[in-house]
Amino acid sequence: MATSVSPVSPAREPEYPAMRAAQLASDMKANDVLLLNLQGVTDMTDYFVIASGTSDTHVRSIGEHIVSEMKRAGVRVHHVEGVQQGRWVLLDFVDFVVHIFHPTLRSFYQIERLWSDAEVVPTV
Repeated sequence: MATSVSPVSPAREPEYPAMRAAQLASDMKANDVLLLNLQGVTDMTDYFVIASGTSDTHVRSIGEHIVSEMKRAGVRVHHVEGVQQGRWVLLDFVDFVVHIFHPTLRSFYQIERLWSDAEVVPTV
């Protein structure tokens, strides 16, 4: 698989770790992966990565994959919730937060609608 080279070093791009987490979710066949830029909208975090799995097991495996691969890249998760249940996994990396939902919970909570003021960052 070919990768594109950015003219700016990834370490200098503030969204790079969040973008990497979104790519890792996509690598695990997550559905509807979305990266929201929350800068200027909230001080809580800079980015949200939102994705859906197809089952509890899929949601868990996406979360575990992101944690392990980000750790290998030197980015450690600060707090993890929901991995055992697999309905809504939350991975708090401080500068960005990853939400991985079971499809029924994603449609129920509509987190994208709650943060509709945030800019959607292309992840391709």
